[in-house]
Amino acid sequence: MISEFRDEHFAGVEALWEEAFPNDAPWNKASVAIPEKMRFQPGLMLVALEGPLVVGSVMAGYEGHRGWISRIAVLRAHRHKRIGQALLLEAEERLAALGCLKINLQVVASNAAVVRFYEGAGYQVEPRVSMSKRISQSRPAVGPKSASPDA
Repeated sequence: MISEFRDEHFAGVEALWEEAFPNDAPWNKASVAIPEKMRFQPGLMLVALEGPLVVGSVMAGYEGHRGWISRIAVLRAHRHKRIGQALLLEAEERLAALGCLKINLQVVASNAAVVRFYEGAGYQVEPRVSMSKRISQSRPAVGPKSASPDA
């Protein structure tokens, strides 16, 4: 069963991500990523459940132009049961319901099995350069500028 993430799923997702992404960067850990996701579009954080056991998860997002799929994972012991496909389809349907017309995702280039998984779901490799920049947490939030004293 695919369900929206709830607080009681946290330990299961954390264990899943530790198994699926053992060398993850600190900012991708469940203790950091999930609270932030729950602040923005929490309905796009999904889990696959077998009874109370979290067997899969996916995070999706939509910024009004493109959708993104991130952090899709299935417990090793539950792979090849179409759980990943079910999670991906549910995320795609939720993004489409928001008006999303194109979904992007990133895969580590050396992970050929995951590339094949997404190709099987209709995704295509695009000639792009992926770039990123970590923003310090101590920087002030971007928002409307207040009037300057000279205005």
